Amino acid sequence: MSGTVPRPRRSERLHQRDRARLAPHPRQSRRAPGVAIAGITALISGVSVAVNGIGVRHIASSAVYTTGKNAVAAALLGVCAVAGAALGRRAASGVPGAIARWTQPPPAVHGTGHRSRLGVAAGFAYVGVVGGGVAFLLFFDGLARAPAASAAFVHDTMVVWVAALAVPFLHERLRAANLVAVALLVGGQVVMGGGFGALAGVPGLLLVLAATVLWAVEVVVASTLLTTVSPAAVALVRMGVGAAVLLGSLAATGHLADLARLTASQIGWLLLTGALLAGYVATWMAALARARVVDVTSVLVASALVTAVLAPVTGGSIGAAAATGGVMMASGALLVVAAWPRARARAGAS
Repeated sequence: MSGTVPRPRRSERLHQRDRARLAPHPRQSRRAPGVAIAGITALISGVSVAVNGIGVRHIASSAVYTTGKNAVAAALLGVCAVAGAALGRRAASGVPGAIARWTQPPPAVHGTGHRSRLGVAAGFAYVGVVGGGVAFLLFFDGLARAPAASAAFVHDTMVVWVAALAVPFLHERLRAANLVAVALLVGGQVVMGGGFGALAGVPGLLLVLAATVLWAVEVVVASTLLTTVSPAAVALVRMGVGAAVLLGSLAATGHLADLARLTASQIGWLLLTGALLAGYVATWMAALARARVVDVTSVLVASALVTAVLAPVTGGSIGAAAATGGVMMASGALLVVAAWPRARARAGAS
């Protein structure tokens, strides 16, 4: 008998991590539940898609627009991270407390605290280069060509891709509520958008789809990273490395100097959309650190409701189909929220 404690099997470690995210923890007693934070993310995302649909058309190059906006977001996240680290444990509640906790790594979960440095580095590389760089170029190139509502529909199919990846790679269990919610969310999007036929021939949507699939993979990678590092670390790598990749892309194509030629109005759009992006990434990572990716992504799909409500402001309209689809999507998101307390109770009892 060696006297060493046997290491749990991989499936057991994954279920321990799942329960740790669902069950309350002493250090998390003051924290908002992951699905609640995901609701804030959905609100920011819905506004952001609508605003970006306008802003991206004020700058001739979507690559210049994306780079400038993402650089603003990276800078704002850096300021928040420095402020949170300075506040430390002195800020116990309110916005200062939330920012401070955002910079702290999660409580250790047995079997997940010794992840290899190579694995963490590879995860950071994907989140930064692909999630924060390549996918943004694809998405905003597509958004510059497609209507905001159509791009939002394709982007919100992410819940399907995430669910397909979360089961085999994160061993998350799809409950009946998840399946019904996904059906309502996707079905509501189809009804709201006028059916799949309305997407045929819309330019730019394949680029948006490619970005969406890359971001779905990033969700799984980020969820794994967040078991050992803070949401602030993942957010900063995503936007900081991503901004560097985007700047390198501009330099390689000879458009880096275009950033210096932006007008005051164009810079204003970058500041506005960059601030929205910083809020989106910060709350998105905080939600993924507290809840299962399927639940968080399901709530995020409700962002299309916000984009649809803002359609008249961006030159669109709200018809009967949009209203019907909106009700279906709201029902799907509420179903996930309603199932959350029962999931926490089961996790706490297991």
